[in-house]
Amino acid sequence: MAKRTTLFIRIVEGKHLPIKDITGSSDPYCIVRIDNEAIIRTATIWKTLSPFWGEEYNVHVPPSFHTVSLHVMDEDSLSRDDVIGKVTIRKEALTAKPQGLDCWMNLTEIDPDEEVQGEIHLQISLLGDGRARRRLRCSVLEARDLAKKDRNGASDPFVRVRYNGRSQESAVVKKSCYPRWNETFEFELDDPLADSLLTVEVWDWDLVSKNDFLGKVLFNINRLQLARQEEGWFHLGSDEPKHSQDEGTLGSLRLQLRLRDETVLPSSHYQPLTELLSQSVGTHLNGNWPDLIMLIDETTTSESRQEVANNLVKLFLGQGLIKEFLDVLFKLELEKTTEPNTLFRSNSLASKSMESFLKQVTGMQYLHRLLGPVINRIFEEKKYVELDPNKVELKEAGCAGLHRIQTEADVIQQSSALLQSYLSELMAALLQSALYCPLLLCQAFQQLYHRVQDRFPEPEYRKVKFIAVTSFLCLRFISPAIMSPKLFHLREKHADARTSRTLLLLAKAVQTVGNLDTLVCCSKEPWMAPLQPAIQQGITQLKDFITRLVCCPDSEDVGLQSRMSLQFGSMEKEGFLFLHKTKDKCMLMTSPFKKYYVTLSKDTLSYSRTQHSKKSSFISLPKIRAVEKVEEKCFGSANVMQIISSEDSGQQETLYLDCKSVNELNQWLSALRKACSHNANTMSCYHPGIYKADRWSCCHQKDKTDPGCDNTRHGVTLQEWYDPLDPDLEAQLIYRHLSNVHSSMRDKYHELIKQEEADKADEGGEKADGLTSLFHILQDLRDAHTVVEEKERSKCRNVFLELQT
Repeated sequence: MAKRTTLFIRIVEGKHLPIKDITGSSDPYCIVRIDNEAIIRTATIWKTLSPFWGEEYNVHVPPSFHTVSLHVMDEDSLSRDDVIGKVTIRKEALTAKPQGLDCWMNLTEIDPDEEVQGEIHLQISLLGDGRARRRLRCSVLEARDLAKKDRNGASDPFVRVRYNGRSQESAVVKKSCYPRWNETFEFELDDPLADSLLTVEVWDWDLVSKNDFLGKVLFNINRLQLARQEEGWFHLGSDEPKHSQDEGTLGSLRLQLRLRDETVLPSSHYQPLTELLSQSVGTHLNGNWPDLIMLIDETTTSESRQEVANNLVKLFLGQGLIKEFLDVLFKLELEKTTEPNTLFRSNSLASKSMESFLKQVTGMQYLHRLLGPVINRIFEEKKYVELDPNKVELKEAGCAGLHRIQTEADVIQQSSALLQSYLSELMAALLQSALYCPLLLCQAFQQLYHRVQDRFPEPEYRKVKFIAVTSFLCLRFISPAIMSPKLFHLREKHADARTSRTLLLLAKAVQTVGNLDTLVCCSKEPWMAPLQPAIQQGITQLKDFITRLVCCPDSEDVGLQSRMSLQFGSMEKEGFLFLHKTKDKCMLMTSPFKKYYVTLSKDTLSYSRTQHSKKSSFISLPKIRAVEKVEEKCFGSANVMQIISSEDSGQQETLYLDCKSVNELNQWLSALRKACSHNANTMSCYHPGIYKADRWSCCHQKDKTDPGCDNTRHGVTLQEWYDPLDPDLEAQLIYRHLSNVHSSMRDKYHELIKQEEADKADEGGEKADGLTSLFHILQDLRDAHTVVEEKERSKCRNVFLELQT
């Protein structure tokens, strides 16, 4: 049994942002933080006050997290980035909306007194009895992960303890976000206690300016009367928020967020459901009872269709039945379609499932190989391209010669030549890709092609079978990736305005090729006419490609299968990083980092001086004990991580990796944490600093073997498109959906039975048996979850009783 808490975040767009640049605009981007830990940075959208990002992420978070915040910043190339505002969403708000949030949220000012983080370790007790004067004792032991308030990347924290107008202060610990005080303070208790409070505040000491607030914890003394003592780590809270009169003037963000907290049972609990779903797409079915997939299709709402399609695709991929599943959906869609021109144009379960299938690992790897060269060429050339006479800007085009300004005709002629060059390169690559297109994709398109051909065999519909393939390949896969290469992981950043226009025009051309009709495009947008020769040639190449694709050889050809297919879930992560290695935390050199090519594979993390170097070093993944971030003050970079591993001799080794951005840092952290998630000898705490000058830079402890001053963070990881499948989680999500539509499925089933009254009675009995099996399975899973929940409640009650006694 495992707890899986996943947060879906979609940063859609912003509006009415304030002007931050002298150009009268801003260059906004967002930083996403989980409990003040930066995990995501969106792309910068240049020169706009109404940016559109459209970026979405799935983040695995620990169940104990408190808040999600989005800080909107204005990027500046010559100075520090300007702060625009922030949006903060508490966990309770997400839990209260299980269907998710989709709304505009006003940006608020970033108040330093609200920007707190970290925990403090306290022991509070009541001393004395009725005869003696009672006292309140507060022992301040240590704190961890405090906010950094000083320019050196640390703080100078001290504690102020307040009770009934009296206060006492601890010593100041210089340059540390992980201070240890071990000081005790006592107060005489007032009698009666009434509703008196004990306040423990943490402050950053400053010599010149006023002290900065780092957080506080409040304790009700009356509650302490029962327990007599309270000890533990306490989350530091902020001061009361100051409501600005200018709220809303900083603009707003449109966000979509959904928190999913799932208890995943052992695999054996999901086996009956998985088997029933597998049987529903099996080739041995005789069609005697309404197909389960058809019932799911009929009862799934438009709001949940994409999520259900993703879950089903991943489950059937894991079962090796993705072809059969898609084939069932193709047949269901074709049975409902009477007009060929509308085939697969709606957001049906079939369309969403095929789209999701293309975006899995095999399809994404194929897409990167196909589009990578032409997309990179467009980004590198940065040519001005425009075909629409109403949008041509001669000042953007520049000069045609030494003394002659380009005319509108010159711009359109050069743009047409460039676009034809890009389109020709892409279509030639597409035709060539028939040799390396993954086998699963070939087979899916093959069965789609033949199903449509059988459904519409008439001569006047001879193009429909080609359009069925291109509606997915071109319109739902290649064209969207061309328009937004960052969202398909083809580029790290969004394109600027000039490159975006070039990509849009190329995507339009590809859509026209996918529609197999140049006349329609030229009638709607006559300025696309100069591309007609290249589009016509592209249509011929596309048909040739589809013809080769649907003639995919049988899977028995093992050599061809291994050449054409790409293994699912075995994606390596690789790239150049700056590395430094220490053994047993030796003293670091002045400039320790050197550039290496790092590769994460199934069993090892290896690194060498060049990408194809024969000599490399490696770390066995089972020997990794922790993968964590390093404090910014250690190396002057906020994007350094450490990998702590144990050698066979028992010696501890630390490898430091310097990444170029917060996104790259969190991608490597996530990939390594997931790869080491089943390691046995992992560390529960670590040092976020380095051992230098005979002490730890984080907590100032002098013992090298000190276990650590902060907890390891295995819980926060990003979900990536190349992650291995998790069949139990997918089965749990499908069970959750089927439970939600239980009554709708029953009603739809009875409706279908009434429509088939003329059928034989024994056929109706078999249908009822099939649906009854599903409902029994759902009830068994519901009972298993109830048992788990009751155990959790019992455990919580026992803990509470122990605290009381």
